[in-house]
Amino acid sequence: MVKKPHIIIFNPDEMRSDCLAHLGQNKAAQTPFLDEFARSEGVSFRNAFCQNTVCVPSRCSFFTGLYPHVNGHRTMQHLLRSHEPSLFSELKDAGYYVWMNTRNDLIAGQIPGLLEVHATEIYYGEKCPKAPGPEKKDFRGKMGDKNYYSHYEGRLLLDENGTHYSDDDGVVDAAIDRIFHRVNDQPLCMFLGLMYPHTPYAVEEPYFSAIDRSMLPKRAVAGKDKPEMESALKNLMAMDSYTEKDWDELRACYLGMCMKVDEQFRRLCDALKEAGIYDDCAIFFLSDHGDYSGDFDLPEKSQNTFEDCLTKVPLLIKPPMGEPVDAGISESLVELVDFYATVMDYADVAPDHDHFGMSLRPVLENRSSQLRKYVFCEGGRMPWEIQADEYHPAAGSSGVIPKTSMYWPRQTAQLHADAHCKGTMIRDYFYKYVHRSNGKHEFYDLRSDPFEENNVYGDSEHEAKTEELKFRLLDWYQQTCDVVPRDYDRRMSDRMMWAKIKQDCPSHLEEKVFEMIRDGKGMAYIRGQLAEMQTDK
Repeated sequence: MVKKPHIIIFNPDEMRSDCLAHLGQNKAAQTPFLDEFARSEGVSFRNAFCQNTVCVPSRCSFFTGLYPHVNGHRTMQHLLRSHEPSLFSELKDAGYYVWMNTRNDLIAGQIPGLLEVHATEIYYGEKCPKAPGPEKKDFRGKMGDKNYYSHYEGRLLLDENGTHYSDDDGVVDAAIDRIFHRVNDQPLCMFLGLMYPHTPYAVEEPYFSAIDRSMLPKRAVAGKDKPEMESALKNLMAMDSYTEKDWDELRACYLGMCMKVDEQFRRLCDALKEAGIYDDCAIFFLSDHGDYSGDFDLPEKSQNTFEDCLTKVPLLIKPPMGEPVDAGISESLVELVDFYATVMDYADVAPDHDHFGMSLRPVLENRSSQLRKYVFCEGGRMPWEIQADEYHPAAGSSGVIPKTSMYWPRQTAQLHADAHCKGTMIRDYFYKYVHRSNGKHEFYDLRSDPFEENNVYGDSEHEAKTEELKFRLLDWYQQTCDVVPRDYDRRMSDRMMWAKIKQDCPSHLEEKVFEMIRDGKGMAYIRGQLAEMQTDK
């Protein structure tokens, strides 16, 4: 029996790809361990794209290999239910010991016992001590102040031990404890779903001061015909008085959070090495989506806008020892649905449902390999889907969005059907097209406008490329609009079948026919067997 590799999944939340220093897009970024990991042991994908720009739909996609539209997973309040498998449930059924923490944003919480279907052990973190808060207690100020909806908290306090021990630190330590104290000899599948660098923007020393503000790159600034959602968010957030220095502090804090994630990942990998199982691990580092972090004068994210700062994410993979790997940076276009296919490939587990991921093993073996010509992302809603809490749960059952909530601007903007209309992105290496249900489409020439500041949809020079991407988008929707279940339904109940066959069945064969009906045999099969039994007689 071939030994299965351990599967280690390290999943920070809201981490954009240009925060990885080795990709060279942000000179202020500091991710030393991930940089070395990519140089010497794994492949870092420069062009990896998520399929939705908020947490739940993205995870429901990359943990199943299905696009969000296939089963309607495009809101924060529609998670995997009892009839839907995940990578975790499939690996568990294949003999893996699945360990996870509770930041999964994946499994429907109202169904008793469902989380346990997908996991062998769950770390809940009840005993994790409460960390000290931000250094500036009134960091938001009063309603109307520039930071009230900025999500910026700034520097965090240290405890009596000189640390800021967060819930994420608790997750990493719990995973390390399980690595050193295995329950049995089953192969491990470990999922660490972190909060960082999700907003609020807040981090402790030494990370807060480690980022050189003078090295920060240019921010993207909204130009021609940008999405209505972004205008709505800016109006509601009222951050017009934010100076460039303010944005630099927010961006540096975000990069400091990413730097801490890098250190936490290092600690996990060091533990795997010390436990003697690192070489037996297939390790995956990926985020669910990105973050504006100052681009287009916005913090946080949006569910139906598709700039690279939101859609392009870190994806690094190290295969187990013995598997070929061409370590370094790959330029290949890939999607997060490919993560699902790749894990199942290395685990040598056959998926129990059709999916749309492509195993990245060929690219890991040769970084120049190309699997996809286009990548896709989707989000937004139709006009009749009017409740903001369908897209973010903070509004609650009353439907009233408290104005004191940091999420009030986004939830309020989502009430406007035109701003929150459905959109779908298709992108190749040089161009991006966004099709919107309200007709306000977008087209970006990424060669001349890499920051996507000016929407040039309708310009005659791009007419042919726009038409090409529209047809490719239609092809994609047609090819991925649904999947046929692998199990089959009968059109007749047992009694219906017996009524159809009774007149042709001798009494002495009734019990055998009943048995075939109970076993789910089809009508044609039963009639054929009945004819043979009568002929044999």
